[in-house]
Amino acid sequence: MKKRILIIEDNVDIRESSTEILELSGYDVLQAPDGKAGVDLAFAQLPDLILCDIMMPELDGFGVLYLLHKNPDTVNIPFIFLTAKAERVDIRKGMEMGADDYLTKPFDDMELLVAVERRLAKQKQQQTYYSQPLESLGALAATSGGLTQLQDVIAGLKIRQVKKGQDIYQVEDQPKGIYLIMSGRVKTSKMADDGRELITGMYTQNEYMGIEALLLSEPYTDNATAMENSSFCLLPKATIDSFLDRFTDVGQKFIHILSQNIRERETQLLQMAYHSVRKRMANVLVSLAQEQKAILPQECLQVSREDMASMAGMATETVSRILSDFTCEKLIVKKGRQIQILDLARLANIKN
Repeated sequence: MKKRILIIEDNVDIRESSTEILELSGYDVLQAPDGKAGVDLAFAQLPDLILCDIMMPELDGFGVLYLLHKNPDTVNIPFIFLTAKAERVDIRKGMEMGADDYLTKPFDDMELLVAVERRLAKQKQQQTYYSQPLESLGALAATSGGLTQLQDVIAGLKIRQVKKGQDIYQVEDQPKGIYLIMSGRVKTSKMADDGRELITGMYTQNEYMGIEALLLSEPYTDNATAMENSSFCLLPKATIDSFLDRFTDVGQKFIHILSQNIRERETQLLQMAYHSVRKRMANVLVSLAQEQKAILPQECLQVSREDMASMAGMATETVSRILSDFTCEKLIVKKGRQIQILDLARLANIKN
C-alpha cells in the first residue's frame, strides 16, 4: 500500500510542487492550505507522515502539532516542520514539542525525499524495535513488578530524533521528565566564566539523563546536546512520580544510576585536580574507546578535539599537542578528525 503524506502549507507553489515530487515518487498525498484544515484532514485520514509549515494564518505549525498530540490517534504520526526561519529558537521549540525533523525552505527535490524516506524508515525501525522482547531495551533489565511495568510504558513512548549539535535542553529549563537515549551520543556540559566548556556527562543507548533535576524539582544546571544524530524518548514527570510512589524497585534503580553518576563525577574532579595533562588525555581516550567499543586496532574514535578538551578540562591547543606526542610514541594514529588507538594498554598505564 502507498504511504499517505499530508502537506499543510499556505504557500500554493510550495504545496503543489512538493505534492508533485512526492506523487511521482509513489506516495499518496493530501493537501491542506492552512493549519485548521490540516488538523481536520489528519483526524479524518490518519496519514503516515505530516509535512507542516510553521508560519500560517489562523493556526500556525506549533498549534497544529499541539492539537495532534492531544489526540491519541495522531500523537505518534511522524511530523516534519517546513520553515523559512532557521533561527535556533524556532527549531528547538518545535523539537521540544515533539516534531521529528525539520526542513528549511527553500529545499530541493532530493532534500524533501530524503527527509520523508528517512523519517518513514525510522518509524519502521521503531516498530521493529518494539516488536522485540522487552528485555532488548536493556535500560531497566529486571523482573520486579514496577520495572517491568515501566518497560511497558517505555515501549509505548514516541521516539524523537535530534541532529548533531542540537540541544535537547538548556540551563534553566524546567525538567519535563527523564530522557532515555535510544541511539547516538549526547553530552551534558557547563560553561565556565572564562567561556570554556566542561563536559559533565556523556550518554549513549539505553542510558538515562536528567534524573537529578527532575527529582530535585529544580531547573537544569547544564546543557544537553547531541554529539551525533541521536534519538531519545521522554518519560513524563507524572509517570516517574507515579512509579516512584508505588514501586520501591524503580526507586532503587534510579538511586543506583545516581550513585554511578556521582562516582563518575568524583573521579573526573580528582583527575582534573591531581593528574597531569598527559594522564588526563590518556584517560579520556581510554574512556572513549571503552564507551564507543573502539578497542580493536582497525576501529576509530568519533570525537572532536573540542569535546576532548571539554572532557579533560584543558585547551584545544593542548589536546592537539598531546595527540601529536601520542602519535610520535605510536600510541595512536590520527586520521583526519578520527583517532585510531594502537595500544590501549599503554595508554591506560601512562605515568602521571
